[in-house]
Amino acid sequence: MNRRDFLGTSLAAAVSLGASKPHWRFPTEPRKRLAVSSYPFRSVMQKIHAGGGEGSADGMTLEQFAATIAPKLGVPGIEPWSRHFKSTDPDYLRGLKSAFQKAGLHVVNIPVDIRVTLCGSATEREAGLADYHKWVDAAAMLGSPSIRVHLPHGEKGGDNSCAVESLKALAAYGESKSIVINVENDNPDTEQPERIVEVLKAVNSPFLRSLPDFCNSMAIHDDEQYNEKALSTLFPLAYNISHVKDLEQDENKVYRVNVERIFAVAKRAHYAGYFSMEWEGRGDPYEGTGKLIEASLKSLAVRS
Repeated sequence: MNRRDFLGTSLAAAVSLGASKPHWRFPTEPRKRLAVSSYPFRSVMQKIHAGGGEGSADGMTLEQFAATIAPKLGVPGIEPWSRHFKSTDPDYLRGLKSAFQKAGLHVVNIPVDIRVTLCGSATEREAGLADYHKWVDAAAMLGSPSIRVHLPHGEKGGDNSCAVESLKALAAYGESKSIVINVENDNPDTEQPERIVEVLKAVNSPFLRSLPDFCNSMAIHDDEQYNEKALSTLFPLAYNISHVKDLEQDENKVYRVNVERIFAVAKRAHYAGYFSMEWEGRGDPYEGTGKLIEASLKSLAVRS
């Protein structure tokens, strides 16, 4: 699928998913549609995994972070990053669920960042799927509608067959637990919007969906028109979760987008799921996230 074909894809074609669908009910009140990702707070969170990553030994646990969301940010949703979990052990998850409920929160999605090889040997593929199954089970225990996984790198020459086969199997497991599997336009080298659309259409499962990130695709083409057209193809394939940000940055550049215009894209696609704040600036993550929440409420109030 070349760029012209991708940008010309009609909304009607984009939503050619299967007949049966997941049955989660989403709120319509603007504030209730908002959530906060723990990912932007990684510098102040407890460092769980040795060998890299931000955080410190005396940083906040997920339970402690959850307790700050309502008083400091005033939204009811949380999107806990997998690297902030101590484990996927059922006893731990039950305690975590209790802490979220005590804080008045519900989980909207779990972004899962683990090392798996789905396009290697058969043994590696089965091991990778088994690891993802643990997170599907965790989502079911926590009452999350979904998890987010990464699109496998695939074979050389643009062959997506192993990605399609692997994600079809994972979506089938998700369906057995009523959990949606989301794929995000995250890595600009392997998770281009064009490739996501191609793989999702090939799998053709209502339990494999897109997770549109407001700004990530700017790293592919530093062009707001391209970004908005890309999101116009991803939002019709989304189900329950989108990442809100007004900028993205790498070591070379800061990319910015018009948040209000992207909310308009979501509106045109009749997207009815949650919007999770994934602030990417420098400074106080509470302050930055708070500004994103205010911008989101303004856009949703105008377009509700």
